[in-house]
Amino acid sequence: MSAAAPSSAGLFDCRDSFASTIESLAEADPRIVTVVSDSVGSSKLTGFKKRWPERMVNVGIAEQTVVAVGAGLANGGKVPFVSAASCFLTGRALEQIKADIAYSNVNVKLIGQSSGVAYGELGPTHHSIEDMAWLRLLTNLTIFVPADPWQTEQAIRAAAAMEGPVFVRISRMPVPALDRTNPRFEIGKAETLVEGSDATIIANGTMVHRAVAAAKMLAIDGVFARVVNMATISPLDEAAIIAAAETGAIVTVEEHNIRGGLGGAVAEVVTGNTPVPMRIMGFPGFVPTGSADWLMEHFGLNAAGIADAVRHTIARKK
Repeated sequence: MSAAAPSSAGLFDCRDSFASTIESLAEADPRIVTVVSDSVGSSKLTGFKKRWPERMVNVGIAEQTVVAVGAGLANGGKVPFVSAASCFLTGRALEQIKADIAYSNVNVKLIGQSSGVAYGELGPTHHSIEDMAWLRLLTNLTIFVPADPWQTEQAIRAAAAMEGPVFVRISRMPVPALDRTNPRFEIGKAETLVEGSDATIIANGTMVHRAVAAAKMLAIDGVFARVVNMATISPLDEAAIIAAAETGAIVTVEEHNIRGGLGGAVAEVVTGNTPVPMRIMGFPGFVPTGSADWLMEHFGLNAAGIADAVRHTIARKK
């Protein structure tokens, strides 16, 4: 099955890519099941439910249970995809993810839907801007943060193919399909989308296309920024980060708290190898209630804001 067609603006909901991919995988592998917490519609799994009602478990609004059931199914030889809103899946069920999934090293695929500030108007209780920080502490949990529909499909296929626990962070915010000359998805390997030697922008998820737009804006002024898509946050591509430091300045951009997420992970590598000026862009903490687009604009997480951060970081070069 193919992913859903783009909107009239050429934007995609990556949940559609997730849904079509999981159905394609389930056709070939009867071990694949889905587990949801009253999140069939928001996970775009209505089609899966119609085709294989016996392969879906809906536990209701009980995120701790949804993770525990996923662990039990994995122990029984199934390949469960546990899909729920990321804010509740990673917050309310963090202990179960730690003990039942990561520590036990079971073959469960956790899908954190509508991550970041995608539920903008519902406020901080529904914002999921701490999930990467919490989860990347669990060392054997592979974490994917895909940036567009193609990469979402590749992340889901990679998750199904590998043995062990995985978390895939998927947003409901529409994004464009990224231009790639040589598409390749490899676990733990970053993707360079724009070449540049004056600075490096490292981003993931919904921030990647904004980083590319910022690089184009900078190029008009003769500033050439590399853009690195860090779609795997664990394991982290340390070699790509060390290479980024060679440009002399790094700006990280994420739909996440500025503490503990992608920026923190990159800073850990930079400070231990080749310290250079850095700027971590994201949200400073709890953010106001408002649409996702308004929140992005308000906190400068757009092409102009990223470009400005790159200029200021370059100015700090020694």
